[in-house]
Amino acid sequence: MSRILLGVSGGIAAYKALELVRVATADGHSVRVVQTPASQRFVGRASFAALTGAPVLTSEFERDPARGAFPDQPAPTHEPLSHLELVANADAYVIAPASANTIAKLAGGLADNLLTSCALAAACPLVIAPAMNNRMYEHPATQANLATLRERGVIVVEPGVGRLASKGEEGVGRLAEPALVLAACVQALAERAPGAAGDARLVAPDAHAGLSGLKVLVTAGGTREPIDSVRFVGNSSSGRMGFALAGAARARGAEVTLVAANVALATPPGVTRREVVTAAELKDACEQEFPRCDVLLMAAAVADFTPAAPEQGKIKKTARARLELALEPTADVLAGLAAQRHDGQTLVGFAAEHGEQALEYARGKLTGKGLDALVVNDISRTDIGFDVDANEVTILSFGHGVNGSSARTQGGAAGRQIEEHHVPRASKPQVAEAILDAVEGLRDSR
Repeated sequence: MSRILLGVSGGIAAYKALELVRVATADGHSVRVVQTPASQRFVGRASFAALTGAPVLTSEFERDPARGAFPDQPAPTHEPLSHLELVANADAYVIAPASANTIAKLAGGLADNLLTSCALAAACPLVIAPAMNNRMYEHPATQANLATLRERGVIVVEPGVGRLASKGEEGVGRLAEPALVLAACVQALAERAPGAAGDARLVAPDAHAGLSGLKVLVTAGGTREPIDSVRFVGNSSSGRMGFALAGAARARGAEVTLVAANVALATPPGVTRREVVTAAELKDACEQEFPRCDVLLMAAAVADFTPAAPEQGKIKKTARARLELALEPTADVLAGLAAQRHDGQTLVGFAAEHGEQALEYARGKLTGKGLDALVVNDISRTDIGFDVDANEVTILSFGHGVNGSSARTQGGAAGRQIEEHHVPRASKPQVAEAILDAVEGLRDSR
């Protein structure tokens, strides 16, 4: 795997940098951290040191006990200059969060602290993830600085939209989810020219290339079915699982189209995104994209019912004593696509089931909808599934697509055998990798 230097600048989003370190090290990357003095007002260096297993530096004038080495390297015998040695050893330099002040310094070529000095000396890919108030992010100066950095080849992971740090504030400026920042870093490493210095350790054998040349269609989020002009019937899906799948598939070399239903997450780098709201819109988008795809990952939570007669305006509370809402079923998007499939396509569904009968219901869906695999999670648990960072799933599949000692076989329809592979609780990016391993196995077994 790779060596990642993480720069942390000041801002409340600095706490998310801890999660970025956690997911990066969990995926096998070696991480060092440099902090600005302002960032220590939000997160202390001891937290990063505990997660990385390496010293954290905040000034170019302090001695580095590791002498610029990463946790997987021996320390040199001499005392190198920290801002030069750290980036010389790094495969990528990620600044997350990148404050408006730090972005301005980077655009101006300033080197007035260790973080910016490292950036100016870095020959490796530079990835920045802005985080700030929406008015600061949208200011023409910040946008001009970001445009300058992009022109120089800096990879900018766009911030998300939603609640901001100040009470009552909402808008663009939320730090992108750590998994997406890591995906941008991995993608930058994967796209480096063959033969570049350090390439041998950037990507493990066969990693990030298993879907090369394939077109992958991913759906994510939850649809909203309008009751009136302001209210809707919806669900709790955040889209994180689907976005993790899209980023991981892109990192494995696929051409990825992401159909996102009401998701306030940054688009994974290199992924084409289509926005939808309702189940009908998601159905139309999928029907347009499906004929060209090789793999379908249907992770979106699509409404089963929609109001039969939505109001054009806003329903007033005083207009009636009670409100009765008549619902009608929506089209089964996945079953409809499965009926149109052509040779060579791989279809993976997702089922959020509740309680002890989850797998029994899921086996029926796998056979009834004509899928190759079905990913099942138990939504009766609050620590996995909707709107949290972790998941725990069971992958049901036909044939020999899922490897591992935890796989077991159950009888399926028409004599076909259903394999069950349990993926223990893990971050959604890690679960996404397990799902894509299963997809590659299914395709290889044909």
